[in-house]
Amino acid sequence: MQVYIMRHGDAALQAASDAARVLTQKGKDDSALMAQWLNKRNPAIDNILVSPYVRAEQTLQVVREHLSLPHQATVMDMLTPGGNAAFVADHIRDLAIMGANAVLVVSHLPLVGYLVSELCPHEAPPMFITSSIACIELDVKRHNAHLEWMLSPAQLSVNQ
Repeated sequence: MQVYIMRHGDAALQAASDAARVLTQKGKDDSALMAQWLNKRNPAIDNILVSPYVRAEQTLQVVREHLSLPHQATVMDMLTPGGNAAFVADHIRDLAIMGANAVLVVSHLPLVGYLVSELCPHEAPPMFITSSIACIELDVKRHNAHLEWMLSPAQLSVNQ
């Protein structure tokens, strides 16, 4: 199973609370760029896990405009910045056991980095720039996972 872990797009610093921060135009543009790039790879995502924070949900909305995704998304409280990476990784493994093809996770620092390490114990938690995506190949039958690639909007801009 493919696991696509995405950090939300760039967000405004001023808000009533951290959970209420909204995407900036840069956040929307960068997230759209990443979704367009990923769409060219036909990821066949059949599950979505998203943080309840506004900027994560807005990132998912932008991604939906450029990538074929299922209508339903699971909003998980454990996907907030201080969430539990082990809990989320176990949920992702359960999806794999149930036959999921690919899952998109939209969350925050530091959780996204810890989630990569939780799924791939040999990997140090990578630093995610906003709108970055990491792809993990997860094989639950062999109890194996590896980080296939990680890409940021800046890397795409350089390569275009």
